[in-house]
Amino acid sequence: MSEVRGVRGVKSAARTVALLELLAARGEHPSRLDQLAEELGVPRSSMYQLLQTLVDCGWVRTDATGSLYGIGIRALLTGTSYLDGDRRIRAVRPYLDEASDALGETIHLARLDGPDVVYLATRESHEYLRTISRVGRRVPAHAGALGKALLAERPDDELPIPDGPLTTLTENTLTDRAALLSDLAQVRERGYSIDREETVTGIAGFGFALRYDAPATDAISCSVPVARLTREHEVRIVSVMREVRAKIEAHLPPVAGVPDWR
Repeated sequence: MSEVRGVRGVKSAARTVALLELLAARGEHPSRLDQLAEELGVPRSSMYQLLQTLVDCGWVRTDATGSLYGIGIRALLTGTSYLDGDRRIRAVRPYLDEASDALGETIHLARLDGPDVVYLATRESHEYLRTISRVGRRVPAHAGALGKALLAERPDDELPIPDGPLTTLTENTLTDRAALLSDLAQVRERGYSIDREETVTGIAGFGFALRYDAPATDAISCSVPVARLTREHEVRIVSVMREVRAKIEAHLPPVAGVPDWR
């Protein structure tokens, strides 16, 4: 076990977190005991005991046969508490509504978490309403507008991206480090990022880092189908999103006495 800030990690706690994160990542695809034990390198008997404890506590759910496992409802309650307890998320939500009303397109708020961004809030397009929420979804930071906007706030030698080949989401995803660094240089010069079908085929995105932290950890974006992205519409998107970003940053200066969560 590694040490963090001079405190030795607790093996059982680390194992529990790893299990919950694995089940959460698999979403609607349940896992079997043997699969979980093998992937996490845990003895089958130990994994069984851990699963039963978490099932009893509501953090893991199982099917009628007791052979399939998935993330439990307690995880939802904890996730909702995170969203409700973050003053920045609460403060940004009305501005997401403003951008959505002005543009009629899908607006996102996301936060950098290691090499990924995690969606914190979404306002869906007036043209197309999804039935599945994106809140909680993770996307590699190099692969889209939100992540690239946040990566560009950091020096090239401090980017939280893995060494070697980067994950491919579409044929347009920037998986070459040199190509990514070149794109981030343009983001810094331009002041916002552009995702042209790099995350989802047929969708373009425009990302804007929120600089109430240094370096920024949160960003907003506007996503639009490329089929209706005219030059005039792109200019309007950038104009509206820049204005919304300025309002958010003016509304959210550091506040004394409020925890600066890291």
